[in-house]
Parts: sequence; structure tokens; C-alpha cells
Amino acid sequence: MVSRSARDAVRHPVFARYYARASVAAESRMGMAGVRRRLLGGLSGRVIEIGAGNGLNFAHYPGAVAEVVAIEPERLLRRRAVEAALRCGVPVDVVPGCAEALPVKSEAFDAVVFSLVLCSVRDLPRALAEARRVLRPGGEVRFLEHGRGGGRAMTLTQRALDRTVWPLLAGGCHLARDPVAALRDAGFELGPYRRMLLPERGPALPTSYCALGTAWRPVSAERG
Repeated sequence: MVSRSARDAVRHPVFARYYARASVAAESRMGMAGVRRRLLGGLSGRVIEIGAGNGLNFAHYPGAVAEVVAIEPERLLRRRAVEAALRCGVPVDVVPGCAEALPVKSEAFDAVVFSLVLCSVRDLPRALAEARRVLRPGGEVRFLEHGRGGGRAMTLTQRALDRTVWPLLAGGCHLARDPVAALRDAGFELGPYRRMLLPERGPALPTSYCALGTAWRPVSAERG
């Protein structure tokens, strides 16, 4: 059972309103709907989506998924996610909570989904340790994350923005994190992944450098 006593851990109401509008527009303009289908294709069993936002992934979960537990800390986005859950074809339970303290039992899920969320968690190693805790041994991680990329000038720009205005303007987002390295450092076994630009056409922005792929919690040699 999922505890519903978790309080709102994140409050970014202005950014949440902007994100809710911009993300819907990006589904067609940036081709995000197709990227989400690639992210989620082939999943099955019980899935936990950490940082579900306004629920745009929900429509793309395949029918073999028995249940999605969608964790979202921001109240406005969580309300939008509940509305999206009512329209999708698989059971989705939208739950308040934060990535660093997931309100679910250990080893309870067959897959974990991260979708444009690792940039904004407050404690990245702790969030990934929590994902590892709730994922069964051999379970799968699907990730679509933006982070560090481009040449030296772009990397310096990303770092400068992270130290100044960007997290304040973008709901705690950081541009210069390396999600693939963070997953590896957290003890996940990396599977196939690809680097990509979003949007794929047009000028590269500090937010454009993305990684789409798969990782696993190892079955053996678990760390204590």
C-alpha cells in the first residue's frame, strides 16, 4: 500500500503553470509524444514513475503494464496528472511524495521511470538510492533526462546558469548534471542509451542535451 500522508514537498506554482502549458505544446512541436513512446515501449508489470509532472507519459504506457504509481510533489502538476490518469488505458495511482523519500515499499516494482526529473531533485544520489530500493533485483530503469552537453562554451554556460538564475526560474532545474553518470554511480547497470538533442532541429539550447535509455538494478553483487 502507498502512504497518502506525504505532504507537498515542492512548491513552484508559477513554474508549474508555465510547465503545464509548455509541455503540452511540446508534444507535437518538439515531437515529445514520439520520444515518450520510445521511452515506455515494452514495459510490463508494476511501474513507479518518479516526478510524473502533469501526466503526459500516461497515455503511452503499453497495455502489459499492470499498474503505474506516479509520484509528483508539486500540487498543481499533481492535479493535472490525476486528470490525465482518468483518461489513460492503464491503472494509474497519482501520489504525493518526493524522489528522496518515496512512500512505497522496498523491491515493490518491476520498473522505474525517470522523465525530465533528475535535473530538479534536491539530492540526486539520495533520489537514485531510493529508486534502487523500490526496484526489484533485475528490475528496469527507463530514463529520458537532459543534462550536460555540447562543447566547452556550452558547458560553461550551463554551469554559470546553474549557479545563478536558472534553478530559481525553472523550478529547481539544473542544466549541468550528468544523469547517465549518476545512474552508474548509484549502482545501476547501464543498458542501451542514446544521446539526442531536443528539439532535434533548430539551435541547440542549454536544455537540449538529452539521454534516452535503459538501466537495471543488478540481480547479484548488491551493495549493502
